Amino acid sequence: MNVTSNLSEKIRQIRLQKGLSQENMADMLGLSTTAYGDIERGRTELSVSRLENVAKLLDVPLPELLGIDVSMSETEWLRQENTRILAENRRLQNEVDQLKIKFRQLFGEGVLRIEEERPRIGFK
Repeated sequence: MNVTSNLSEKIRQIRLQKGLSQENMADMLGLSTTAYGDIERGRTELSVSRLENVAKLLDVPLPELLGIDVSMSETEWLRQENTRILAENRRLQNEVDQLKIKFRQLFGEGVLRIEEERPRIGFK
């Protein structure tokens, strides 16, 4: 079972515990019943803002809905998430830098040689 289906199932269970129908949730979220049903069936990936709205309507803290340790303060969770994102950003930037170096090695000199060897055409 993947993360989306786990989240979808959790949303469905909480909705049922709160005594809400799919129609109630769809109306409160401004969605069609079919669109909301797709959320619970895991057919729709939720944006952060939509996920926040669902959590608010279900009266469940977002970290809890996502299965994150709720004993951690929201500030601490945000710090950890920020650290994780910054590390991923550094990793991706290093990867881009390495690809730029490889590109220059493969094509940089070759492009220059082609330009030097190509005869000039046009007006003098």
